[in-house]
Amino acid sequence: MMHTTRWQNLLLTAGVVAAGTWIVLRALASRGALPPSVPWLVVVVELGIAAVVFVLGWHVRQYLQGKRPDLDALRAARTVVLAKASCYTGALLAGWYGGHVLALLTGTDEPGNGSRVVSAAVAMAGGVVLAVVGLVVERFCRIPPPEAGADAARERPAPDPTTP
Repeated sequence: MMHTTRWQNLLLTAGVVAAGTWIVLRALASRGALPPSVPWLVVVVELGIAAVVFVLGWHVRQYLQGKRPDLDALRAARTVVLAKASCYTGALLAGWYGGHVLALLTGTDEPGNGSRVVSAAVAMAGGVVLAVVGLVVERFCRIPPPEAGADAARERPAPDPTTP
């Protein structure tokens, strides 16, 4: 049984990755290396993945509400796994680019740092969006627990009236 992802775990993951990234980038900066610039395509890809995950999750939600009876159960299960992966991928990316932001803000005033900070901050926000969409889609895919009477009937079959 797969458990719902806790937002606290995602926050911890992002924080640890941000701290580690900041330490590494500051060590590199002390040797004269500039942090790499973040391409804007990163944000486009993050938001594109978030949109795909959301649409797939919406289809599962419609299925669970009885509005889309043709959805395959395996596809629904894969959507839940994709949502969980999106949660952690978003947290990792938010931490990675958050570490870039911290390193650039605490570093020296190099020319061009302003645009680097902005692109890293936007990429960090894209990672947060991806993680949040993953959490939302996980909740879309939640199946209500079966009723207690239904479980008991499945475990103990009804007695056969023809046997003495």
